[in-house]
Amino acid sequence: MKKILVPSLIALAIGSLTSVAQAQTAPAAPESTLSYNVGAVTDYRYRGISQTRAQPTVQGGADYADKSGFYIGAWASGIQWIKDTGTTVGVGGIKGPVEIDLYGGYKGAVGDAAYDVGFLRYEYSGNNLAKVSGFANANTNEVYGAVTYGLVTAKYSHAISNLFGNPNSKNSYYVDLSANFDLGNGFTLVPHYGYQKVKNVVNASYSDYALTLNKDLGNGLTASAALVGTNANEPFYTLLNKYNGKSGAVLGLKYAF
Repeated sequence: MKKILVPSLIALAIGSLTSVAQAQTAPAAPESTLSYNVGAVTDYRYRGISQTRAQPTVQGGADYADKSGFYIGAWASGIQWIKDTGTTVGVGGIKGPVEIDLYGGYKGAVGDAAYDVGFLRYEYSGNNLAKVSGFANANTNEVYGAVTYGLVTAKYSHAISNLFGNPNSKNSYYVDLSANFDLGNGFTLVPHYGYQKVKNVVNASYSDYALTLNKDLGNGLTASAALVGTNANEPFYTLLNKYNGKSGAVLGLKYAF
């Protein structure tokens, strides 16, 4: 998600400075930061699959980044898929309306390559998905590692628990490749391709793709428009007659402070 930061290079234009003045110039020391974000999307898509039955939802989170490179954070979003799973198979009382992501890790660099390693817990607070035949508890644990070089970021995520309620799916994994193109005037273009492997579950694995245009509106406000699609198996990813892997457009607005 949205949690990998791509480092930038700042070019310093030095005019007619003396050699002594140049020797005294040094990069600013890193600082620890605490930041927050809140926003809304027309559809919460995760790894290409709608989590909200193609309906809008609100989202928000908080992040602490230590100057040493370590970081922790939390992020939350409304979801619909757990309830829809129960309703689809006729099991009442299935709940789990909120996804809370709890994560921590370390970011650093080797030469021109930046890296990010960490742990991510998907907590579906109070969910009882395991009451539905063929499913396990939705809560999921993953470890991940990412490398950014230039404009391109490659990431690997590995489930150390069952994946999103699929039984016997431990050691499932997700790989994705993305790039970040600065178009100027506050616009960035982010193409993405990913592959989700779900172990020991027939018809659950798939590929997803997205093309996102972001616009920095200033004062911490960012707007986004994305085209998202998958080749996910339609019967497997259909709930209440809604195919959640269908190609579509997603609009978003986020405020960071």
